[in-house]
Amino acid sequence: MKRLKSIDTFRGLSMLWMIIAHLMHWWLRLGDYWFYEIVWAIFDVFGACAFLFISGLSTSLAYRKRKIKAENLDNYDYQMIRIEYYFRAFCILLLAIVWNLIFALFIFGNPIFIWTWFVLLTAAVSLLIAWPLLKTSKSLRIILGAIIWILNQIILAFLTMYEGQSNIFGILHYILYNPTDLNPILAFFPFFLFGTVVGEVIFEVYRIDNEEERMTVLKKKLIFPLVIIGPCLIVSGILFNFPTFLQHRTFPWMIYVLGVDLTFLAVLISAEEILRVNTKKNYNLFFYFSYYSLSIYFAHNLLYFLFLHQLTPYNIWFCIVPSIIIMGLILRIMYRKLGQKASVKRTIGRLGAGLAEYIYEKKR
Repeated sequence: MKRLKSIDTFRGLSMLWMIIAHLMHWWLRLGDYWFYEIVWAIFDVFGACAFLFISGLSTSLAYRKRKIKAENLDNYDYQMIRIEYYFRAFCILLLAIVWNLIFALFIFGNPIFIWTWFVLLTAAVSLLIAWPLLKTSKSLRIILGAIIWILNQIILAFLTMYEGQSNIFGILHYILYNPTDLNPILAFFPFFLFGTVVGEVIFEVYRIDNEEERMTVLKKKLIFPLVIIGPCLIVSGILFNFPTFLQHRTFPWMIYVLGVDLTFLAVLISAEEILRVNTKKNYNLFFYFSYYSLSIYFAHNLLYFLFLHQLTPYNIWFCIVPSIIIMGLILRIMYRKLGQKASVKRTIGRLGAGLAEYIYEKKR
């Protein structure tokens, strides 16, 4: 299967938005946070939700590719797929815990924040619990995602009464919702799960060798459903809680965001496959931020203290735009000079593949 630039563009855009949002949060003067809150309310549809959605999509594609590989090779089997998968998930979980510990000690000044639902922790836990679900039907995953969203609202309403208390319900609230304004697992795992469904459909479409037949199936099974379901979810989310549908972490907001993500993906794939928009040069910046997504997630935090709480809504863009351009140039040089060697994500993948091969040889 060829590499879809649409997926790289989507993930790269999500990373760009997360970086811009962080820089605004860090650099704006405390009295100007109203501006950040407005921008965040509008554009956070491309933040953690989109990142987890694309992560689920990519995970599903990788899983299907490895299954085909296992069917065609004698020295590669299902056990090796599982070892690679869990090694990657546990490595990301370890990185998330270490990163949270750094923030807990040096930013929050409280070790209890080691368990904080930053997006990296949410992605790691999503990977761990998604493995058995990758083998289930697409319909089951869709239903399960919807049920988790509904249960999330019920569980959150109940556990909120015990927030901060030293009892079993207080501990459960801490584990599931510390804090509720970030990316708690019950609210955000369904985005990952829905992404695996879309990823499986994409894989099925692109297994078709005949281009004419593939384009027909692409429109019928992917683009048309997305452009119908996506806008319907957007309208439902808006009407369900109008005019406060942009209030984050609510059930209507999650429906609205999923609709935006599905629609946007349909637009990107349509532009690439039907309209044949040349993405080779125009979207290189998105590709670099996608390719080095995990690396840039850690590295951009070095900018935290650069203009800490010093800028206004007017002059902040004179700092953010050059920062993004410089990051893009650095990533471009890294890609040309170092390639995969500078990618944390791909280094983890190579280590996982090496471990799986080692275990396979030991068994032999």
